[in-house]
Amino acid sequence: MTPAPTAPLRIGNASGFYGDRFGALEEMLTGGPLDILTGDYLAELTMLILGRDRLKDPGRGYAKTFLRQLETGLGLAAERGVRIVTNAGGLNPAGLADAVRELAEKVGVPVRVAHVEGDDLLARPGWPAGTLTANAYLGGGGIAECLRAGAEIVVTGRVTDAALVSGAAAAHFGWRPDDFDRLAGAVLAGHVLECGTQATGGNYSFFGALDVHRPGFPLAEIAEDGSAVITKHPGTGGAVTPGTVTAQLLYETTGARYAGPDVTARLDSVRLTEDGPDRVRLDGVRGEAPPPTLKTGLTRLGGWRNEVTFVLTGLDVDLKAQLVREQMEAAFAAAGRRPVEVDWRLARTDHPDAASEEEASALLRLVVRDPDQDVVGRIISGAAVELALGSYPGFHVTAPPGKGAPYGVFEAAYVPAGEVPHVAVLPDGRRVDVEPCANTRELAREPDPPPATAGGTPMLPEPLHHDGPTRRAPLGLVAGARSGDKGGAANVGVWARTEEAWRWLAHELTTDRLRALLPEAADLPVERHVLPNLRALNFVIDGLLGAGVASQARFDPQAKAVGEWLRARHLDIPEVLL
Repeated sequence: MTPAPTAPLRIGNASGFYGDRFGALEEMLTGGPLDILTGDYLAELTMLILGRDRLKDPGRGYAKTFLRQLETGLGLAAERGVRIVTNAGGLNPAGLADAVRELAEKVGVPVRVAHVEGDDLLARPGWPAGTLTANAYLGGGGIAECLRAGAEIVVTGRVTDAALVSGAAAAHFGWRPDDFDRLAGAVLAGHVLECGTQATGGNYSFFGALDVHRPGFPLAEIAEDGSAVITKHPGTGGAVTPGTVTAQLLYETTGARYAGPDVTARLDSVRLTEDGPDRVRLDGVRGEAPPPTLKTGLTRLGGWRNEVTFVLTGLDVDLKAQLVREQMEAAFAAAGRRPVEVDWRLARTDHPDAASEEEASALLRLVVRDPDQDVVGRIISGAAVELALGSYPGFHVTAPPGKGAPYGVFEAAYVPAGEVPHVAVLPDGRRVDVEPCANTRELAREPDPPPATAGGTPMLPEPLHHDGPTRRAPLGLVAGARSGDKGGAANVGVWARTEEAWRWLAHELTTDRLRALLPEAADLPVERHVLPNLRALNFVIDGLLGAGVASQARFDPQAKAVGEWLRARHLDIPEVLL
């Protein structure tokens, strides 16, 4: 048996979403040594967009940006011996693989291309009416098969974002399917890389201390035991610190068990230590057998949506808002059709005695939804425009209302892994079936642990004992946060900056306190998960995002800023922490 390589595998990332920095692929290929370069182009909203593309043209359904990046990237990757692994195939990985071959012939760079398919389950019976896309989240096994067969570019459809990294690492080191600790370490390294510059200071709570004008993209040096060092190319912007890595580890996660098709990684086991400037070691990760089912993302068109924002300036803002609401409701009644959903939100952005008109103005936002485009289009736009000379003083809107736009709905289903085909199509055209993990384990849902537990369950720290005064101050002075979307739920990860702050935060920020600080969550189910190694709490607020990001259910439809809202809320903080 050939011994496993001992040198670390250097895996970089050049895309965190469809529309990320176009030049990143070239930057990563020229900025320093790499073995593998990954690109993540898929998200729940992206699948809906690609689904609509496929309706117009069955030959589409993949991320076209990736092809344009390869026009220069193919030659650079070939010169440097870097292999590329990407999920840009979206709904049509075979089509993108063919397009890459055509491009390679055009630019004169021979390349061995493989792809992974089987995730597209749209033809499977039983999905809700109108389902546009249905894609299972595959693991890294197909990627590993392609790389073992000598592929230089591997294109996938819907795999888990982290599988781009863990599949490459499994192929390089020859890991077995039951090497759960090694796989789990690579999965968490992949989770850190998957959102690009979010790991190097982008969207970071304490950005003021970093140069984040143009943060560099991250890379991971993965060792044979599954541990990794997160870093970036020399001379690039941003920073890699325990804080930036913690923030990304908490992003779009739920409980301590981070489940995937190959392994369930324990977030409560990871250790982060500084390993030099812009180097953070990630190790100690424990893995468990994966669940027996695969998450499958379903998207469909939910109906039509429109919005109009009325600007209310100066005095009597509440009366002005009441008047325009009554006038619009009267217009609905006169038309004989009121949209199925009518949502009014008044944002008091106005200031008294303001020095500028904009600072003297509040915003009244009307959002409507209905299965009928006319109900959200002509009726809304006509009613709003006709009020221009006959409503509150100073009437105007931020933009003329349009005809309405379609909105989407995302749902998650779970399919037995054995019923999902997972196929690696190798560079020579051979098709290899990838079997699901034979050893599976139902995902346990554990409640927040009591203050003192045994048997390896995460323990809450000793409470912070202090006799000194407290001060009413923003939570963000002692804690960072990052938030994101998980279908219709939002996750909010909060971490303490110091051990003393952690001893206070772990006992102070309960689910009830979170609901009090975030009134939008007051009547929603909230779960809290404790991650002591990260000095962090992770909250999952179910239903905050309605039917998911594509439904545009709220002002911040992806919950990107919920964590920053939480940090801006005031509570009584011990002065010793401030």
